[in-house]
Amino acid sequence: MATPSIQEQIKAQGEVVRQLKKDKAPDEKIKEEVAKLLELKKLVDDGKSSGQFVLKCPKGTRDYDPFQMAIREKVFSVITSCFKRHGAVAISTPAFELKETLLGKYGEDQKLIYDLADQGGELLSLRYDLTVPFARHVAMNNIKTMKRYHIDRVYRRDQPRMTLGRYREFYQCDFDIAGEYDPMIPDAECVRIVFEILSQLDLGSFVIKVNHRKLLDGMFEACGVPPEKFRSICSAVDKLDKAEWEEVKKEMVEEKGLEEVAAGRIGEYVKLNGRLELLERLTSDERLTAVPSSVAGLEDMKLLLQYCKLFGVLDKVSFDLSLARGLDYYTGVIYEAVLTGDPSKGKEGGVPAVGSVAGGGRYDGLVGMFNSQG
Repeated sequence: MATPSIQEQIKAQGEVVRQLKKDKAPDEKIKEEVAKLLELKKLVDDGKSSGQFVLKCPKGTRDYDPFQMAIREKVFSVITSCFKRHGAVAISTPAFELKETLLGKYGEDQKLIYDLADQGGELLSLRYDLTVPFARHVAMNNIKTMKRYHIDRVYRRDQPRMTLGRYREFYQCDFDIAGEYDPMIPDAECVRIVFEILSQLDLGSFVIKVNHRKLLDGMFEACGVPPEKFRSICSAVDKLDKAEWEEVKKEMVEEKGLEEVAAGRIGEYVKLNGRLELLERLTSDERLTAVPSSVAGLEDMKLLLQYCKLFGVLDKVSFDLSLARGLDYYTGVIYEAVLTGDPSKGKEGGVPAVGSVAGGGRYDGLVGMFNSQG
């Protein structure tokens, strides 16, 4: 039996350390295994100094050849044309920001921000998304009204899963609207833009899930979740697109200290999805309508779905109470587009169910966070 290479040993030992951390093993045990991992990595470093060198892309990144770049450029062209058609102009922001600009905006995902070494007294981090830098740009330049688009790389210090499309460096294609408008007009326009782009790219069947942060918070309150746990429970619900309900419920109860009765009530709601008929059902739910934020969220959703109907996109929209989106800065409507595939065509010639390919939402307070810092 062949002896595993150093790289294979490092990968295996890394998995051991990650599993121990996930299982919340004793600190001493984790330190012991981390020390083993560092020793293995030292062997690689020693090998490099002896003339050996591992030629590879950094973990969580990849090269793109000319054929792949041609496809990317075509996709970007479709997206850019749609953004311009809806009146957006382009801006660009730095690949890194002051660390304090990014902190406090991403909830539990804050741990995925890439920090850089101190440069001349400034603590810097690679941008996590394009939204927070845009909000900083709006606040810094006192911009009152703007439609902007920005297509560029972002960075996440996540554990990459390349086969599932999870990278540490990847592109985002952002369209944002700043300013004051009639209720739900910008929200409905964003949903329409997602519809137009996915339809033109012809990627197969898709659905645009929509929900509302105020409705989620009202649902949590109605189910008995303490206000200080709203964001952490929202982050747990956000995992329902990748995990079964029982797994999410276990996280709520065992890791986040939520009462099992409250978790069970949440389970009744997050399994619901539909369109106008679901809206009617929820508006007659006495538990929900006793909470003001739920009522406000339901009123917004009614208006949003009416606009989606007028825009001719309602048949691709699903009002889904399991949609949470874990970022802290969302304050209103949230949405996520999912490629559902075409199982009727079988494995050959069918489009696979890729999962989420787009998402966003309203963030009324984000620019104000920077104004308050100034």
